[in-house]
Amino acid sequence: MAQKDPSPQAAEQSKLLHYKQVLQSTYLYTIYLFFVRNFRKAKAGWLRFCKSVRRTFDPLYKRIVFKWVFPHVYKKHAAAPVDERKVVFVELRLPKLTNSFKVLYDTLYREYDFDLHCHFLRNTYVTRRQYRKNVKAMLADIATAKYVFFDEATNVNGCFKMRPETVVTQLWHGCGAFKKFGFSTADAIFGATRKEMEKYPFNRNYTRVTVSSPEVVWAYEEAMQYSHESGVVQPLGSSRTDIFYDQKVIDRAYRNLYALMPQAKGKKVILYAPTFRGRVARATTPRVLIPEFMKYVLGDEYVLLFKHHPLVRKRPKITDYCADFAMDVTDTMTIEDLLCVADVCISDYSSLVFEYSLFEKPMIFLAHDLEDFFDWRGFYYDYSELAPGPIVQNTTGVIDYILHLEERFDRARVHEFRCKFMSACDGHATERIMEDAFGKEALDAHRRETPLPDEMYHLIPCAADYAEVEEDDDDPDGNREPETETKEATE
Repeated sequence: MAQKDPSPQAAEQSKLLHYKQVLQSTYLYTIYLFFVRNFRKAKAGWLRFCKSVRRTFDPLYKRIVFKWVFPHVYKKHAAAPVDERKVVFVELRLPKLTNSFKVLYDTLYREYDFDLHCHFLRNTYVTRRQYRKNVKAMLADIATAKYVFFDEATNVNGCFKMRPETVVTQLWHGCGAFKKFGFSTADAIFGATRKEMEKYPFNRNYTRVTVSSPEVVWAYEEAMQYSHESGVVQPLGSSRTDIFYDQKVIDRAYRNLYALMPQAKGKKVILYAPTFRGRVARATTPRVLIPEFMKYVLGDEYVLLFKHHPLVRKRPKITDYCADFAMDVTDTMTIEDLLCVADVCISDYSSLVFEYSLFEKPMIFLAHDLEDFFDWRGFYYDYSELAPGPIVQNTTGVIDYILHLEERFDRARVHEFRCKFMSACDGHATERIMEDAFGKEALDAHRRETPLPDEMYHLIPCAADYAEVEEDDDDPDGNREPETETKEATE
């Protein structure tokens, strides 16, 4: 039987294979490999050299920037008078106003005529040059601002003395007091040395620090080095929690879920939201929960949503087998929406469990590395006594508890936890924070006669509205390094 002529594609592949074999049989191929391999080695060596030089001169660079450059910028612009209408929101890392600012910003935008400004420093996400540019712009702006709001610690705020006319409020980005941060981690594995923290403090110039209950005031005073007599730390509540008392917000959260994941209709929702591991600049996520196992046992009754910490950049992929059961919604749903729709919350050491306690629903603490995390960072309270739910080590423990929720869930324990750590989060925290920061007289003077219509969150200012990020010409290795290796905690 006569063989068929090969196709043009097969003939071309055969021809290329022949040329390759001929090339490999000559000295030219050996010379080619020599130059390619050595070029790659040379490039890798050059990048290592650049990094080592940077580390060597980091202390000098840091001293120049934080002890002279930034303070000089602030002092220069602080010579101008204070603008009584200017309100500045400072976001340290992310490119949009996050949930800690959202309710307060929305309220000020709709109901008052203050001049609202936003700055997105993008620490650890942009080059040093771009970060310095962002910080200088922020310092120039807050130098004449009457009101400034932060939601995270930054050593930029500790490198100068704020003018006394400016009211600086730290809203913080989490509730309660779980894992240690600030000076509470001094000389620990996670934290810097106490000497370094005192030299470049992260929590200075605050007029007020708002916390979720009187119970945790002591922890924030310890972490931020404020005396109790100063009265800086006050249990005014967390502004971000006010939305959990709004039924419209809860209904909208369910609509968002069903639009994104139609198969969730008629099923219960399991939320897995772990905190990050490691340093802030190189955060990773735990990979202990096995969605395939979860689907096999719980797939008929539940769906599983993953919400990784926003600092984590490399996240586990959802396999095709679990596509109809599990979904990573880190970038597509807010944590507020997820807390509203979740029937069960699985976490580890994240402060979101304090907010979730407002719903008094079941919580599971998947703490497979509890001992390591304690050595790494530590807690303000005994973990086993604090957790208002079972502490499990693996996926099997999670599934077992969910299968026996009706007989094991202790609502009274969650209620006690809520009363202890969230007593100031009653749906009116934003009102108290505004009255404390602005004063009743200023609020009355700037109140609009007719409030503006509600504005959707995605229309609230973001980094792209202000300036474009420069090219990464400051990092020859292509890695975006932080201005300084920040060791402050992010909940």
